[in-house]
Amino acid sequence: MGRVGIIALLHESNTFVERPTTLDAFRQDLLLVGHDVTRRLAGSEHEVGGFFQGLDRHGLDAVPLLCARAVPSGTIRADAFAWLVREMRDQLDRAGPLDAILVAPHGATVSERFPDADGHWLSVLRDQVGQKLPIMGTFDPHANLSRRMVDATTALIAYRTNPHLDQRQRGMEAAALVARTLRGEVHPVQRAIFPPMAIPIDAQQTDVPPCGPLYELAETVRHEAGILSISMVLGFPYADVAEMGSSVLVVADRDRSLAAAAAHKIARQMWRRRDAFRLERRGIDAALDQAVQWEGPTCLLDMGDNVGGGSPADGTLLAHAIDDRQIDRAVVALYDPESVRTADRAGVGARIELAIGGKTDRRHGTPLAAWYTVIHVGNGRFEEPEPRHGGFTQVDQGQVAVVRTDHGLTVLITSRRVPPFSIRQLTSAGINPADFRLLVAKGVNAPLAAYAPFCRHLLRVDTPGATAADMTRFDFTHRRRPMFPFERDAEWPEG
Repeated sequence: MGRVGIIALLHESNTFVERPTTLDAFRQDLLLVGHDVTRRLAGSEHEVGGFFQGLDRHGLDAVPLLCARAVPSGTIRADAFAWLVREMRDQLDRAGPLDAILVAPHGATVSERFPDADGHWLSVLRDQVGQKLPIMGTFDPHANLSRRMVDATTALIAYRTNPHLDQRQRGMEAAALVARTLRGEVHPVQRAIFPPMAIPIDAQQTDVPPCGPLYELAETVRHEAGILSISMVLGFPYADVAEMGSSVLVVADRDRSLAAAAAHKIARQMWRRRDAFRLERRGIDAALDQAVQWEGPTCLLDMGDNVGGGSPADGTLLAHAIDDRQIDRAVVALYDPESVRTADRAGVGARIELAIGGKTDRRHGTPLAAWYTVIHVGNGRFEEPEPRHGGFTQVDQGQVAVVRTDHGLTVLITSRRVPPFSIRQLTSAGINPADFRLLVAKGVNAPLAAYAPFCRHLLRVDTPGATAADMTRFDFTHRRRPMFPFERDAEWPEG
């Protein structure tokens, strides 16, 4: 039985968020070594869960080494990233001989010292185990893929869905590819193509245009002889790094020219369709004008405070507008540990004055000051049994409180930043989605799987903030130039 190590280091780093990410952020989410990785993730919808299932299916011995993940946020502090890399190396030293390694980088990780943090830790791993050992794995299509990531690994496979509902399947696919390689059935080689373009976050839903036709093309090419995997890399536009942008990665059996040709074929279509990724957007007033005309429930996607993209989760701009209009039966979740404590002290049924949210910075609005009635106080832990974006199964929001204004705006206040990937974020606190006309979800595409079954309408709202949909609003220093859509006249001879 072959021994296959498992390493996961995942963080989506928004360099436009001022507050850095510390090691405590990983400890609050996932920071596991050895058998703790198995106990926590083997049954999850995460790709690491797929690694375990796939290795077991092919008779390979899983050797869990390290799994570290933090909720998307600012650049990782240098000391925290150094600790993570050092822990990875120490676990490798203790593991004994390995026949292969399965890895799960995010692909958009940035540390203070290493802007291409994924390329760095994968290169450190490659140097430690040597050039011959197969290193394969998965990554998020919101990656800013780098040549170092490609050069350091044998094969990488991106999730194919956004919202990400196939992480476990891609983990199983990577494990199967390791098994086939160790049996000598295939010899994977990979090539990546980097057209000079970036896809806006609101155009990255994979099952509808403009992304949908490209994924259909990739699915056709994937079945051609000699092709082992195709990854559409949509990119993460909130990282000011040289690697920021979209790309295509193809894994082929032995034939690098075949991999390059397939990647070029898809990248050319991506480039030729570049204008299609520029979508019309609605601001707050226009979105609310539309939403109040519909019979609810309607999900309003707060794009500027997209928690899954690193924003603070306490943005109040949309909540202020709803309350100012006195739209009743609306609900929003805001991160504010201080307000949770105040509501907890007051108790259910109390009428108290609170200033909720808007405390991280002023880019996302001022605190929502009003008199509130306390509806619920409790523990924010819940489990999500269905495949959901991020592969989250067990979620901890910390202590939570539910309060309501006189105008009918209900606020779920959390003690931890939690992306709205599960409707159980609401239902676990006694909030029934069917009771509301408007449900605000702080995301763009990731909440769709959770909210679509409960909402008749889903409407993206072009709010300002650290994850504003229009990437050209941000002040980039390190990105490639020229690059579409920043430079509309950018050219790509290969396209």
